[in-house]
Amino acid sequence: MSIKMFDKILLKTGEVAYIVEIYEQGVAYEADIDKADGSIETDIIKHSDIVRVLS
Repeated sequence: MSIKMFDKILLKTGEVAYIVEIYEQGVAYEADIDKADGSIETDIIKHSDIVRVLS
């Protein structure tokens, strides 16, 4: 699974996130994560945290 900048992804937590930085393809990314309370949290995620690319 190849991840590109600004991809919309589904995380294992069930949250949707958008890739805003690729640190190392297949390893680590920075993402804006849509939280259940409507807020957005920017955090570093691992490739293994991703279920699939949504768009």
